[in-house]
Amino acid sequence: MQQDALISAPEPARLKRVARVLIDSSVPHLDRFFDYEIPPSMAQDAVAGVRVKVPFGPQLLSGFIVEVLEDHAPEMKLRPLAKLVSTQVALYPEIVAAAQEIATRYAGTLWDVVRLAVPARAAKVEQEELATVAPLLPDAPNQLSRYEHGAQALDAWGSGETLRAVATWVPNFHGAWPGFLMDAARPVLERGKRVLLIVPDARDLRLLGGYLDEHFGAESYARLQADDGPTPRYRNFLRAIGGHVQIVIGTRSAALCHVPGLELMIVWQDADQSHREQRAPYQHSREVALLRSQQAGISLLIASPSRSVEAQRLVATGWATELKVPRDLLRAQTARIVATTNDFELERDPVLARARIPSLAWREATKALESGPVLVQVARTGFMPALACQDCRTPARCTACQGPLHIAGKGSHVACRWCGEQYHDYRCVHCASPRIRAASIGADRTAEELGLAFPKVSVISSTGAKPVDKIPGKPALVVATPGVEPFAESGYAAVLLLDADKMMAHDSLRNPEEVISRWFTAASMARADGVVVLTGNPSPAGAALVRYDPASFAERELAERREVGLPPAVRSAVISGLGAERLVANLDPQTRQCVQIHGPTVIDGPPAQHRYVLFFSYADGPAVTKALRQLRASMSAAKDPVVNIAIDPDDAL
Repeated sequence: MQQDALISAPEPARLKRVARVLIDSSVPHLDRFFDYEIPPSMAQDAVAGVRVKVPFGPQLLSGFIVEVLEDHAPEMKLRPLAKLVSTQVALYPEIVAAAQEIATRYAGTLWDVVRLAVPARAAKVEQEELATVAPLLPDAPNQLSRYEHGAQALDAWGSGETLRAVATWVPNFHGAWPGFLMDAARPVLERGKRVLLIVPDARDLRLLGGYLDEHFGAESYARLQADDGPTPRYRNFLRAIGGHVQIVIGTRSAALCHVPGLELMIVWQDADQSHREQRAPYQHSREVALLRSQQAGISLLIASPSRSVEAQRLVATGWATELKVPRDLLRAQTARIVATTNDFELERDPVLARARIPSLAWREATKALESGPVLVQVARTGFMPALACQDCRTPARCTACQGPLHIAGKGSHVACRWCGEQYHDYRCVHCASPRIRAASIGADRTAEELGLAFPKVSVISSTGAKPVDKIPGKPALVVATPGVEPFAESGYAAVLLLDADKMMAHDSLRNPEEVISRWFTAASMARADGVVVLTGNPSPAGAALVRYDPASFAERELAERREVGLPPAVRSAVISGLGAERLVANLDPQTRQCVQIHGPTVIDGPPAQHRYVLFFSYADGPAVTKALRQLRASMSAAKDPVVNIAIDPDDAL
């Protein structure tokens, strides 16, 4: 009997080297690690962070080894790794940890975060010998020392202490904003440590790169941007993760780049919508920087000409130190700002003071053109992007598709912006009047009007379709839409902010914050002896601009949102798609107690797609996003309808 018992006893599990792999899959219920046996032929090179191919069902999937388990006894027989794609470590443990935090916070999948952090491989680049380059540090006064608490921040960053700060950048100290960012980075660079700078878009990246080329050396930094192409991007990625440079710059995907010896992260213009990832899980680079700062003890600077409500909340809670210029010094460094609707202008010329280009704007532009360029910021592109009936003011719509009608340029016919249908003899559908008026004036029409008014001055148009990066310092009229204002070498002699009422009229929670950010960005381009003219009706945003005090406006916005319980005083989630109703219905009672559910609203169909908005506190945030993430995974496993989850979106309302 004893012999039979010995024969039937199970064999002890054989100890193996096991690779824990993150596979290339965005399917929610596959959002976990999978174990594979490491074959003897890969024993030396199969380490955490390398790319592999693994069998998954009938197919081979790409992935990363995130952990190697030595002498592991698996409960079941494991399939071996199929292929070691590269021996180059590309995914580091702290990036995996940060990506897991981000996936949890935004109720997304880990792979969706990692694929943005690690660019596609370019095999030939891994064979190159990459040089290590130290930056040429300029010997010049540091403008941060003139900010309140600026000296404290410089001392902390210079001694390796962790300090988080929010700064309102004031122009005209030492050139443009890249100089301010690099002044903040200088104490860290002087100690041989590294900095990571994140900017909103390619245009800002070019300006920052141009400054670094001139002042720190063309090879002193690594630039991470998808538009550079796969080979240059991967080369710069290897330079960054290999510690070959001390300065790493990039757009939103660079916020998750591994940089050895990283001591300071800088986020520029965090209110810009370009910082928000357009693909799931829709993370914001500011929040990624905050998570990395808290997780790894990295110093952080959030800087902007304006102030986002989220940044103001960090100051109000004491999480970040506020860096600002004293009021007496501020007046000397910034341009004079006037509003055309002040009492003096209204009394002097009540009609022209309310025109699209008021008399004050004409006077200041005429005077400024004697010494330099004048920037004119307009709300929209095009010639006449929106039309209406001259008699009854009914908006002009296409009779075929109900799209908006417009006039594309001088001499063009009325046409539909959606389907292209032309109307040579348009009549209002409401009153049959043949007369038509411009409901909105675009950048092209504004440039034409100014060209007629100032025939001896060149007119430059800069829009999203045809952006202009830089202009010389000679007199010129520059008509630009928000976000693509050209950089002037010596600053603008005057800045005219037109269409203020149209900008403020959009029905969105974030709109006032976005508009004031555009205004302060444009105003920061004016010379210290220049002038900024704001048109339109009085508003709290306009008053903050006249005082040059964006922090007070952000503080006011934050207080109002706290009073009514709106983001960012609270957190939010938007649940949409065919499976939205089922997901919300399946929320457990404990999660339901933590959230306020608004909806549903029908956003598309048939079949009907619903949209829910959930509000919850910061304290309950981790539990709520974890529950949403788990629910979506279980629905995915059950092959329920697709559901989309966006956490803390810019357009929750």
